[in-house]
Amino acid sequence: MTEGRTRFGGAVQHRFPEGFRSGFVCFAGRPNVGKSSLINALVGAEVMITSAHPQTTRRAVRAILNAPEHQIVIVDTPGVHRPRTALSERLNDAAAQAFAEVDVVGFCVPADEEIGPGDRFILDQVRREAPKAKLIGLVTKIDKRGRERTAEQLLALSVLLGPEHEVVPVSRQSPEQLSALTELLVGLMPEGPPWYPTDQVVDDSDEARVAELVREAALARLRDELPHSVMVVVEETERKKGLWVVYASLYVERPSQKAIVIGAKGSVLREIGAAARSRIEAAFGTRVHLDLRVKVAKDWQRDPKQLDRFGF
Repeated sequence: MTEGRTRFGGAVQHRFPEGFRSGFVCFAGRPNVGKSSLINALVGAEVMITSAHPQTTRRAVRAILNAPEHQIVIVDTPGVHRPRTALSERLNDAAAQAFAEVDVVGFCVPADEEIGPGDRFILDQVRREAPKAKLIGLVTKIDKRGRERTAEQLLALSVLLGPEHEVVPVSRQSPEQLSALTELLVGLMPEGPPWYPTDQVVDDSDEARVAELVREAALARLRDELPHSVMVVVEETERKKGLWVVYASLYVERPSQKAIVIGAKGSVLREIGAAARSRIEAAFGTRVHLDLRVKVAKDWQRDPKQLDRFGF
């Protein structure tokens, strides 16, 4: 391929030595099977937000795994699920679009949960939306189960996918398994030059990454109170003598939720801001002043106009 050809709406191939391998992979699976954590471990940087709550990932974000002989672009997709809101439908659409454009799909099931109808529903969608992509199976979260249970899940996943598809165990805590997965993915990639500069680790704007870090802090603090109702938008940023000033809004769906996010005398919002500021400073290597506001966007998950406004 020649320089200038694009993919995924922006990635542009660059010239590179012959024999170089590059391509796109996405991990598919039910919400909360550990896709984002696995991507962070493979790339070696916290480029995706993580949470114990399902549906944490809301956008298709691309992380970039670079090495002298290859570049793997890993597309983090929302977990596929049966839609209940307009937002759910759009998240499924985003995942389906990602499936259609990748070279490899890693189908993920956790070691600590039985394979069920939800997994089969997602696998059917993957095969429908990505008929040309190579398919492999990944058993995640193996540190939560012993070897015997992991072996049983590997066999069950192999039966589900078919004997022609390779199935491997992965743990973000095992460098050996991460290395083996990387080697497997590289072998499945076509030869070609990289799509991104080889010093880039994520294809996302600074504002979008900051918004996600604020939402991650909100999810951690609010826990089970209203995880799916929070949306974060960075309204403005400016640089002031070595200080990055960020103005961001946390949107919720009802006034009662706004009161929860703010807390008594602003206590909860301050905790969210302190945690988010620390993560942002670590991610960007600069001092940050974070100005947070809480606003109400009534029933935004079900309102197509609001979803358009928020970029879904």
